[in-house]
Amino acid sequence: LHLSAVKLAELHSDLKIQEKDELSWKKLKAEGLDEDGEKEAKLRRNLNVIMTKYGMNGKKNSQLVDTNYIKDGTESDTLDDPRLEKLWSKAKTSGKFSDEELDKLWREFKHHKEKIHEYNILLETVSRTEDIHKNVINPSEENLVKEEILHNKHRELKEKLRSINQGFERLRKVSHQGYDTTSEFEEPRVIDLWDMAKSANFTEKELESFREELKHFEAKIEKHHHYQKQLEISHQKLKHVEGTGDKDHLNRNKEKYAMLQEKTKELGYKVKKHLQDLSSRISQGLQHNEL
Repeated sequence: LHLSAVKLAELHSDLKIQEKDELSWKKLKAEGLDEDGEKEAKLRRNLNVIMTKYGMNGKKNSQLVDTNYIKDGTESDTLDDPRLEKLWSKAKTSGKFSDEELDKLWREFKHHKEKIHEYNILLETVSRTEDIHKNVINPSEENLVKEEILHNKHRELKEKLRSINQGFERLRKVSHQGYDTTSEFEEPRVIDLWDMAKSANFTEKELESFREELKHFEAKIEKHHHYQKQLEISHQKLKHVEGTGDKDHLNRNKEKYAMLQEKTKELGYKVKKHLQDLSSRISQGLQHNEL
């Protein structure tokens, strides 16, 4: 796959979560608690996202943007959207951003691209399900269950589209005006969660508690970013030392690389699992608003 050290660690974290979710689903299925097959369908969809994200779906150039957004001073991937490319180009040449802020902004653009990609995968899944449903001649109780599944998927599509629209407006504003120094959060995923939480059916006390949890979550993400950067540096050093023939130096670098790789995997898993839990809580709050 020719993945970078950081991408391999990310793939490991994603597959670990997928494996854990599949084991949970097998227990539910054995107890007869997934009769409508909705959880199984979601697992398949998640696996499809992972395979596409890391270029394992058999299609060329299908990987999402690389975890390391800058290599040798240039962006490592395109944004695949003329509107995003235009905003990014304006931001880069505006002079309103420091290198560190451009660094942060590129992460936001990258995150937005991933959201659009996941939305398109879900949209394709819903379209296929609708086509199958339309071809059923005799209505039955099973079809009523499938209608409920479709309703849930449309709601999920609606939530994702709202998040995409909010995200684009934020990118447009930041690209033109620069970063607001009074902004509460900096990490794209945390900003998304906070915007959605404010629209959910939370009491003021629950919202304040959620805000504090998001601060801890953002700190966890920043720690993960730190280890990702250290892992990439260690990987580059290791490749350099391999060419020198110094065995002692090579062994020391291998040990350090292995330690950083394991720590990056562990943190990546914790971040993604925490993100799942937070997203699920917000989703429940948004669903409650619709009832």
